[in-house]
Order: sequence, then C-alpha cells, then structure tokens
Amino acid sequence: HETWGKINVKVVGPHALRRCLIVYPWTQRYFGTFGDLNSTEAIMGNKKVANGLERALLGDCLSIVLACQMGRAFTPDVQAAWQKILAVVVSALGRQYH
Repeated sequence: HETWGKINVKVVGPHALRRCLIVYPWTQRYFGTFGDLNSTEAIMGNKKVANGLERALLGDCLSIVLACQMGRAFTPDVQAAWQKILAVVVSALGRQYH
C-alpha cells in the first residue's frame, strides 16, 4: 500500500499497457475494443490505451515501469511483494480467458 501511494498511476498505467501491447503483441487480442493497435505509433497514440490500466494489470510490464519510476526505492523486497500480488492478479485474469 505504501508503494502504491508513491506511484503516479496516470503515468505508470499507460506506459505499462503500451509496453505490454508492443513487446507482447499477442496480448492485443484481449483489447479488441481499443481500436487501432496495428503499429507502435498507433498504440502510443491510442487514447483507450492511455486510460487502460483500469481494465488490466500487466505483470512484468508493470514491474518494469514501476522500477523505472521508483528508482532505488524499488528495492528487492518491494519487487518481490509486487511480483506476488501481480502473479495472483494475472492468474485470476487469465482464468477468465481460458
């Protein structure tokens, strides 16, 4: 909870979702209502992607962006806690699609 309070969700969320959609293009199938996701440029300029964190948590992509935003405050203990939380969330979301 203390870590989340330090995060600017309006910055971290879009960066994590964009990273996910670009690095793992097969995840785009879960965002069919987001419109044009056919190129990096389309993803970077997509307004729904910019506001998409409310619709998904993105595991490793979120962790990478958090580490970049937090710097040294993203300690191994903080990272381990986030990985545990995100693993549960990703598992629960994955069950909805399989």
